[in-house]
Amino acid sequence: MGQIEWAMWANEQALASGLILLTGGIVAVAGQFKGWQFGAYGVAAGVFITLLEYPRSKRKKGSTMERCGQKYLAAVVKLFGPLTRNYYVRAILHAGLAVPGGFILSTILGTVCLGIASIIYFLAAIRGEEWRPIEKQAEPKPRAGETIKRPPENPPPRPPAEVRRKQADEVSVGGGHVNPIPVTDNV
Repeated sequence: MGQIEWAMWANEQALASGLILLTGGIVAVAGQFKGWQFGAYGVAAGVFITLLEYPRSKRKKGSTMERCGQKYLAAVVKLFGPLTRNYYVRAILHAGLAVPGGFILSTILGTVCLGIASIIYFLAAIRGEEWRPIEKQAEPKPRAGETIKRPPENPPPRPPAEVRRKQADEVSVGGGHVNPIPVTDNV
């Protein structure tokens, strides 16, 4: 069995928790809950986490499906270098961002999910995983001579390949074209 890439799981978990934290923060601020300031923090933290986690990392083996518009945010994540690439840093960052969300009911679910993402990122870091951008590989352009095959010699409908071979042998032996339908004089 192959190795599990824990960072992929952590990325999905952290992205979902950022969105949940954002939603809970909006509910707290809009409802003017007691301690709504923690809800405002949840909105800011949710937006930050969502933007950080939106770009997926390249997998070690196989292909990685890039998210829509990921290349723009991946360039920003790539710009910060080891600060955003290292999963130890992400684990500590998510654990720290999760703490203030636990003080108000509407953001607790996002906080718990972010704590789980932090644990998964820590596990990914222990296993030596690191965030790598998905780079498009240029596909080699086919040459014109390689793509054009010999054009068909007979107009459609064409007989099956074995009948064509048989006809080609008869033509080479007889020197002319043989009519496959026998002609009768019953007219």
